[in-house]
Amino acid sequence: MKRAIALCGLLVCSLPVLAKGNAQAGEEKAVMCVACHGANGKVSVPMYPNLAGQNEKYLEHSLQAYKKGERSGGQAEIMKAYVSGLSEEDISNLAAYYASMKP
Repeated sequence: MKRAIALCGLLVCSLPVLAKGNAQAGEEKAVMCVACHGANGKVSVPMYPNLAGQNEKYLEHSLQAYKKGERSGGQAEIMKAYVSGLSEEDISNLAAYYASMKP
């Protein structure tokens, strides 16, 4: 039982290490996101979500879903157009960048 608790503790402590994106590279790619999501990842138009401080894995999953056409409704078609040219690395970097910001 103690080993299981220790293992869980180790996994929780290592979660930030599992992040694979490069926030600095993501900042360069984020130029295309500013129009809707704001310069600091905080929007001025309520129909768009704030990205600053969001969970990195959530952002990465969301961008991949837009790219694959798995999301619909709202601004999904616009997002699909924006992310269609992004590589997996670009997506990881963008997710890391926005996750690194203060909400």
